[in-house]
Amino acid sequence: MKNKFTEKPKKLFWILSYKSLIIAILFVLLTSAAIFTVTYSTLQHTLRSNVVYQALSNYKAQSLFYFMHTENHHFSHAFEEDFSPPPPLSSVALQLATNIRVADTRSLFGSELPGFSIFDSHILLAGEGTDYTTIPHESAPPLESISGERDLDPAESKTYEESKKQSQTQAKQSTGDKKVVYIYHTHSWESYFPLLGMQGEANENKAVDNKTNITLVGQMLGMELKADGIGSEVDTTNMTQKLNEKGWGTGRAYAMSRSVVETALQQNKDVDYLIDIHRDSLRQEKTTAAINGKSYAKMMIVLGEANPKFDENVKMAKAIHEKLEEKYPGLSRGVLSKKKTSGNNGLYNQDLSDRSILIEVGGVDNNMEELTNTVKAFSDVFSEYYWQAEKVNAQ
Repeated sequence: MKNKFTEKPKKLFWILSYKSLIIAILFVLLTSAAIFTVTYSTLQHTLRSNVVYQALSNYKAQSLFYFMHTENHHFSHAFEEDFSPPPPLSSVALQLATNIRVADTRSLFGSELPGFSIFDSHILLAGEGTDYTTIPHESAPPLESISGERDLDPAESKTYEESKKQSQTQAKQSTGDKKVVYIYHTHSWESYFPLLGMQGEANENKAVDNKTNITLVGQMLGMELKADGIGSEVDTTNMTQKLNEKGWGTGRAYAMSRSVVETALQQNKDVDYLIDIHRDSLRQEKTTAAINGKSYAKMMIVLGEANPKFDENVKMAKAIHEKLEEKYPGLSRGVLSKKKTSGNNGLYNQDLSDRSILIEVGGVDNNMEELTNTVKAFSDVFSEYYWQAEKVNAQ
C-alpha cells in the first residue's frame, strides 16, 4: 500500500527537477545565442574572406580539369605548361576546419611565440624574390626622433623637376574636374637616404624627415595620374605634427590618417579610390629591380584582413599586380595581407572603400630616378585598370 505522505515529496521533487532542467537548457540556449550574435560578424568575415581565399587560392579553373582527367585523360590537354597539381583536398579541409596550413609551420605555433606575430601575414601573390624573409617592415620610430626638415638633395631635386616636366602631357580621356583618387601618407615621415643626402647610412630608422619624405612620391603619382587623365587629390599632411598636437605616438598614425581620409570623403563625393603610400625599411638589394635597362624601386601591395571589404580590395590588388607582372616583370613584390595581430588591427583604413590599397614603394636606399620610374609604371598600370573598370561599369 502506497504511503501518501512519501508519495507527495517524490512528486514535488520530480516537478522541481524537471523545471530546473528546462531552466538550465534555456540558459544554455540563450547564452549560446548571445555568444553567436556577438561573434557572428567576425566569424562570417573570417570564413568568407581570408581562410577560404587561402585554402582555395591554389585551385584554379584548370584544377577542375585535373580532377576530370583522372577519369578522361583528354582533359590533360587543357593544362598550361607551368600548371602544377593542386594541393590534396585533405589539406584544404584541414585548413578550413582549423586554419592550420600544412605548408606553413607558422600556423602551428606562431601565435604562441612572443613577437612572432609580426610575421603573421599571408603572401597572397608573390612577386620575384618575395618570401617571408622579405615582407615589408613598418617604419614607426619614436615620435621624438622625427624632428628634421631637410631640403631635397640638389642632384635628386634636379631629377624630380625633370620628372614633373615630363608629366605634363595631354591624355586621350579624362575624368574632367572630378578627383576620383585620394592619395595620402599615414607615415608621412618616411623618407629615403639619397633624397636626404645620407647615402651609406647604416641605420634605416634614420631615413625620416618632416619635409623631404614619402609625400614627394605621392605628389609624383598625382601628376602622373593627371597626365593619364585621372584627377586625384594628394594629401601632404605632416603626420608628425598632427600626432604631437594630440599627444599620440606613431602607433596611432592610422587613427590620425583615418580622420584625414574621412574628412576628404565627406568633402569630395567623387573619390572612388584610396591609395596610402609607404616606404619599406628594407635595403637596396631587396627593393630594387632592373627592367629593360632602367632601375626601379620595387613595390608591394598590402591589405588588411580584418577589413570587411577585403574581398573587393583583393580583386583590385590582384589585377594591378598581374598587370605589373605583364608590363614590368620584377617590379611588383606581390600582394601581402596582414592579420589583426600584425598591424593596425588588420584594417589599415581600407574599410572606408572597397577600392583601397596600401603600397610600399621602394626602401630606404632608393633614389629619385628609381622612384620616378616606379611611379610612372604604376600610374601606367593603374590608369589602364581604371579606364577598363569604367568601361565595364558603363556597360
